[in-house]
Amino acid sequence: MTSAAHSPSRNPGQDTIIVLVGLMGAGKSCVGRRMAQRLDIPFIDADLEVEAAAGCSIVDIFEQYGEEAFRDGERRVIARLLDGPPSIIATGGGAFIDEQTRALIGEKALSVWLRADLDTLVSRTSGRSHRPLLNSSDPREILSALIDQRYPVYAEADVVVDTGSDNANVTCGRVIDALADHIPAVKTSPTSDAS
Repeated sequence: MTSAAHSPSRNPGQDTIIVLVGLMGAGKSCVGRRMAQRLDIPFIDADLEVEAAAGCSIVDIFEQYGEEAFRDGERRVIARLLDGPPSIIATGGGAFIDEQTRALIGEKALSVWLRADLDTLVSRTSGRSHRPLLNSSDPREILSALIDQRYPVYAEADVVVDTGSDNANVTCGRVIDALADHIPAVKTSPTSDAS
């Protein structure tokens, strides 16, 4: 199921930067890599770019400098990426929540919210220690609270695609189909039917 809240003043073409937003575990990186392959444009994981810029892991940034410092670095990295060539950018779960970053994405890119239910998010994030926000308490309770806080903001994305138990290839196809309504020139590579 897809829905959209796209501004009619935008006229995206083949040179569009597509930004994937959503909570941790929604599948932004997995789906983004497949989209980039099928659309024949680069994939960029914004979290990895933040780590490269900081010279340490996100967990270390949170522990040594705090979330505010991480968000500041994330904001600057995403602004740089949005000035780059056409690409698929997977953002961290909190990036789109930042008002400045959200405005910049709205100005320079097409945003896609990968919306997942609580059970899906818990299943996909269980047993992983590289997500600082989930390391302090019960992950299910934290994810439930994040859904309440963040889903109304994610709903401002241009395109919304539901993701659940389907594999990343199926979700990738749904996103590309939804983008076709916003970017008429969307074309997949000859290997687009590969699963």
